[in-house]
Amino acid sequence: MNWDNLSLTQPTVVKMITNSLKKDRLAHAYLFEGGRGSGKREVAKVLTKSFFCENKSEVHPCLECADCKRIDSGNHPDVHVIQAEGNSIKVEQIRYLKKEFSFRGVESKKKVYIVEEAEKMTTGAANSILKFLEEPEGEALAILMTTQYHRIIKTIISRAQIISFAPLAPKQLIDKLMEEGIVETDAYAVSQITFDLEEAIQICQDNWIAQARNKVIQLVDEISLRPKYAFITIQEAWMPFFKDKQDMQLGLDLLMIWYRDVLRTQVNHDDQIVYIDQKLKLQDQALMLSQRKLGSNLQAVMNAKRRLDANTAPQLLMEQLLLRLQEG
Repeated sequence: MNWDNLSLTQPTVVKMITNSLKKDRLAHAYLFEGGRGSGKREVAKVLTKSFFCENKSEVHPCLECADCKRIDSGNHPDVHVIQAEGNSIKVEQIRYLKKEFSFRGVESKKKVYIVEEAEKMTTGAANSILKFLEEPEGEALAILMTTQYHRIIKTIISRAQIISFAPLAPKQLIDKLMEEGIVETDAYAVSQITFDLEEAIQICQDNWIAQARNKVIQLVDEISLRPKYAFITIQEAWMPFFKDKQDMQLGLDLLMIWYRDVLRTQVNHDDQIVYIDQKLKLQDQALMLSQRKLGSNLQAVMNAKRRLDANTAPQLLMEQLLLRLQEG
């Protein structure tokens, strides 16, 4: 991954950072903010390479030197990544970071620290990190990343340069996935779940997304054509496949996408359909279901997603959702 690759998806971000690199005017602290999968981690990694690489061509890291390779592998001695332990980033983690930064760089005077999910810093941790942002020691670069900008305390925001990331367009993601060998139907489906290429590829591994699509199609078939068998499908096909909360959320996302596709079919927006291999079934359901019923179904799935986050028992949640979807 290099700046040229990243400029295809985040041109404004790349232009801002590379201009600073060209003028040797990098800020000492950045706050990368944007939705999940918008490329914050990838930009942070390439910026770190550009910061350390002694063989870079203008702003482009060589990708071949020891610094670049160790940054790629995650074991560079002067790059420190802070991640949440459980549900938060604790003050002890920041104190450890301060201790690390009190030592001279192992191989140079440069050091980089990256804080992922910075919104999860406790108040103590956030206040503790302020000294780094106010009084950086030596050639230090701080990169904080967040998907929830509104949860970052104002004193951090005022001391960092804010870089906002736009979401990756679904068409761009679909094209990239197909270049990676993902079949078109799976690429369309996963492009509606995440904007991140690496995460999308991971979801597609072991044919997972293809099987998940099939479970959704099987369930909506049962609901519309064989309602008596729908509860059996939930017990024997749905629950054993969508085993944990994260998988269940993805299953509900795919179910919501199905009903949106039926609605798109009704209003002749065929070019926006995600289940591109199921147009005949979508047309049948578009004739069977009113827009009011489709709106009700979409609301029911959204409510189920919220209840799942609130730790409702998944089996009970799906059975209650099924009753809502089967209502006249």
